[in-house]
Amino acid sequence: MTMKKKRIALIGYRGSGKSTVAKLLAKRLGWELLELDRLIDEQAGAKIPEIVAKFGWEKFRELETGLLAECLKKEPAVLDLGGGVVEKEANRKLISENTAVVWLQARPEVLMDRIQGYAHRPSLTGKSIVDEVPEVLARRTPLYESLAQLTVDTETNSPEAAVDLIVKSLGLGK
Repeated sequence: MTMKKKRIALIGYRGSGKSTVAKLLAKRLGWELLELDRLIDEQAGAKIPEIVAKFGWEKFRELETGLLAECLKKEPAVLDLGGGVVEKEANRKLISENTAVVWLQARPEVLMDRIQGYAHRPSLTGKSIVDEVPEVLARRTPLYESLAQLTVDTETNSPEAAVDLIVKSLGLGK
């Protein structure tokens, strides 16, 4: 697989390991790490749950798109993208045209176990995790699939093994 730009975007549901793998991958490649959710927090001067509570998901997604476009001006970079970034068509277009896209995935049960008790992200649907994860995953999975140039199972692969797979698959070294 050849890369058009020196940018790798990690996509996937909450708990799929994006932040952990992104940190390790950026360090391994010596590339800049761009954590979209953290950048949104910084620009808004508030945490994501506060932004969503005060302004709603639509405003959050607007901030996300603007910052995504800014991040795509930088290279080489590893982009740790929020799980829902793929829900907006403009974001999918930006991601697919400007990055090598890696989808980190695990079974819903594993994701639920990993995100249990995470207070830093608000409910997407107002439902419990048990009800929300399968519903939101069903909506997002076709979007992740349509963007992914590489899919990495983070249930069976450690974060280090995931990085090895990404580096090897994208032809970025040993």
